[in-house]
Amino acid sequence: MNKTIGILAHVDAGKTTFSEQLLYYTKSIKQRGRVDHQDAFLDSHQIERQRGITVFADQGAFTYEDSSYFLIDTPGHMDFSPEMERAIQAMDVAIIIASAVEGIEGQTEAVWGLLRKHRIPCFFFINKMDRTGADVPRVVQELKLNFSGDLCDMTDSFVEDGRMSGELIDFVAERDEALLDYYMEHAYNEDKWLQAMRRLIQNQGAYPFAYGSALQGTGIEDFLRKLHLLTVTNYSSEGPFAGRVYRIRHDDQGTRITFIKALSGTLNVRDSINYGDKAHSVTEKITQIRRYNGREYKAVDRVEASELFAVTGLSQTAVGDGAGTLQERAVFETVPTLKSKVIFEPGISVKEALPYFKMLDAEDPTLNVVWEERLQEIHLHVMGKIQLEVLEQLVLERFKLKVTFDRPEILYKETISAEVVGYGHFEPLGHYAEVHLQLQPGERNSGLTFQNACHADDLSVGNQNLIRHHLFEREHHGLLTGSPLTDVIITLLTGRAHNKHTTGGDFREATYRALRQGLEKASNILLEPLYQFKIKVEPDQIGRVMSDIGKAHGKFDAPRSEGDKTVLTGSVPVATFMDYGSQLASFTQGKGVLSLTFTGYDQCHNEQEILERIGYNKEADPEYTSSSIFCAKGQGYSVSWEEAESKMHAL
Repeated sequence: MNKTIGILAHVDAGKTTFSEQLLYYTKSIKQRGRVDHQDAFLDSHQIERQRGITVFADQGAFTYEDSSYFLIDTPGHMDFSPEMERAIQAMDVAIIIASAVEGIEGQTEAVWGLLRKHRIPCFFFINKMDRTGADVPRVVQELKLNFSGDLCDMTDSFVEDGRMSGELIDFVAERDEALLDYYMEHAYNEDKWLQAMRRLIQNQGAYPFAYGSALQGTGIEDFLRKLHLLTVTNYSSEGPFAGRVYRIRHDDQGTRITFIKALSGTLNVRDSINYGDKAHSVTEKITQIRRYNGREYKAVDRVEASELFAVTGLSQTAVGDGAGTLQERAVFETVPTLKSKVIFEPGISVKEALPYFKMLDAEDPTLNVVWEERLQEIHLHVMGKIQLEVLEQLVLERFKLKVTFDRPEILYKETISAEVVGYGHFEPLGHYAEVHLQLQPGERNSGLTFQNACHADDLSVGNQNLIRHHLFEREHHGLLTGSPLTDVIITLLTGRAHNKHTTGGDFREATYRALRQGLEKASNILLEPLYQFKIKVEPDQIGRVMSDIGKAHGKFDAPRSEGDKTVLTGSVPVATFMDYGSQLASFTQGKGVLSLTFTGYDQCHNEQEILERIGYNKEADPEYTSSSIFCAKGQGYSVSWEEAESKMHAL
């Protein structure tokens, strides 16, 4: 049986050390590395060793009894959360590491939320029992209070070989009605209880925990034995191949290496495989299959369902792509809220450097690398300042380019507050297309939604689909700052084509102009990203925290007590709160706990200030115009957006 386990935690909770111990105990590696000694097997990148943090989700492999295990060690720093979430897609089981001293920390909350979203079964390992101040009962209570009341202690719950102790027997029976009836009539049955416990874990109805010290190796062997006993996977190698792309890397020669989790079927070297989604599918031939353990790999001829592997030969894969019969792209929740410009040293050709950044973009699609032709600049999206520092090192090490980054700026978005209809007409000589779009405010954080009210008598279904395609082929600029348009329901009302003159690109022009003309008439709103926060401090410090949140234009719920601490939750703009962690650490002497999770966008608290600072000129945007083109006497002429509606042919 193959199982993929992921190790997740807040930074410095001991995640990599725990992973190292599993690999050493199972003889996958010959010696245990340490993060502080800069020789950890899974923190193999020089940047990780210098900084003492995990940046890349590297994987190891080991065997235990009758199973083969794939182990993924994930980043614990908030700036690398997208890398962590991408790795979650490949996991069968997650192990959350929590410190017996610090307990639940900020990123632990984010990890838990993502694992619940992706419905991954979880185990907990309470680490650092060897440290002064360790308090397992307190941490267990925190986990039950904040995460789930269905935690169960597996440290002393098994007498031997799967036979459970009385407390665990009751725990399982209470959560399985049929088993409880059996218990009342026949008493305990070892096999039935074990099967029920496995089902509970798989269905997120139970979360076993244990404790020990990863650094000292205490509790690791026992944890692995019980993890092995309580987890099963059920994959089928019958039928056609299906898989999910969860990671992309490039070797020193620039060859794209695509990492895939096999979900069903088998795959052989030289097989042709299609990937992408239903809208954009590509078929290419596999030239090599690799099984990785750290940076080392072994070439194999065949892989089957449940395995993690990498292939070469696929040139256009994207993280999240379905492969084989799976033609749905994964949706990721963790997105950056900042953007920055790449600054090059004099003499470097910015355009020649662009392919390097496109390689990084393929490996981390949240970077969203953009070439601004008008400015001759490269812009990208980031999670925070630490990520920018790492990117500087990465670009220098991999591509021998010395770069810096401009001060990160907030990623804004725009929407509308009332319904309007936009009209676009494109009719220079030899071309013809007309589009009418209704724009309505959508629910907050719903993105762009398309609806179709156009009759086939007015416009063919093919042209209707073409208009929809043009609406979603790129992000569209709002009028206030040129930021992406969102939270709008766009309904195609009608349109016109000409049998002879409508050619490729005409409906793109008409669609863009209709959208833009509608925005000109609309009441436009600027949106800013928000954090959902959770802050835990001493009771006498909560007044200071509430005052700080008020100054940051945030909102909060009534404070509540949690043990001897006070907890405050709410939402606050990213712009005013992104550096609050250092302030909190300062006045709480490092004892305050801050959890920040991106929660979406809402109306900007200082819109006018931002508009003046950005100074976007909607008339000078080279990619958009709100005017329409009509034709008279064999010559096209431009009509401004204010007058265009009166000249439309379909009205």
